[in-house]
Amino acid sequence: MNKYLILFTELSLSVFATRDWHPANHCSFVEQGGPWPPHCVAGTPGAAFVQELLLPAAVPIISKAVTPEKESYSDFADTDLDKQLHSLGIKRLFIGGLVTDYCVLSTVLDGLRNGYTVFLLLDAILAVDVKPGDGEPGDRGNEAARGRTFNLCHGCLPDGDRYSATYVR
Repeated sequence: MNKYLILFTELSLSVFATRDWHPANHCSFVEQGGPWPPHCVAGTPGAAFVQELLLPAAVPIISKAVTPEKESYSDFADTDLDKQLHSLGIKRLFIGGLVTDYCVLSTVLDGLRNGYTVFLLLDAILAVDVKPGDGEPGDRGNEAARGRTFNLCHGCLPDGDRYSATYVR
């Protein structure tokens, strides 16, 4: 992900960071009847971005799944991400991060539904793979296949519209 963050910063392109920011009693946790162990609990070290991630100093951070009773895999769900992207005139999204088979997939699909051209950063994603193969890009139906995939090469960003790199956590 860092090579994309560096490139977007050098080109003065928008970067957004997103994250789960769960309360300790979040509905997705096993203790509350959900499928997941506690993770990304707001204000704890487990919810922090890794120190090695080279986020720009003034990066907007979008927090999701912030109430106990509501799960949100997509970065568009119950956030103002779409509004912020529209206010900047952004039409193309380059998305990478964790985890491919849940948050990244949901964000890509919602980005497509919201009318963005979406590029999935194949060399900047990682799956949890609860079921083997879950993390394979494009395996979740025709809608996901409408997204584009992208590997970094110097000077190969498509020309035209404004872009945003989104790091999904």
